Amino acid sequence: MLFNMFIEIEAKVEKLIDLCKLQQTANSELRQKVQQLEEEIHRKNESAQRHEQEKALIRSRVDNLLAKLEDLTRS
Repeated sequence: MLFNMFIEIEAKVEKLIDLCKLQQTANSELRQKVQQLEEEIHRKNESAQRHEQEKALIRSRVDNLLAKLEDLTRS
C-alpha cells in the first residue's frame, strides 16, 4: 500500500516536471517572439521617422520652388 502511494506520488512529480519543462519552452518561445516584435516595431518607427523627414524636406523644397515661381511671375 505505501509502495503504491510512493509510485503515484512519483508519477505525479514526473508529470509536474514535464509540465514545467513545457511551460519553460513555451515561455522561451514567447520571449523570443516578444523580442522579434519589439525589433520590428523599432524598425518601423525608424522607417516612419525617415519618411517624415523626407516628407518635410520635399515640402520645404516645393515651398522654395513655389516662392521662386511667385517671384518670377511678379517681376
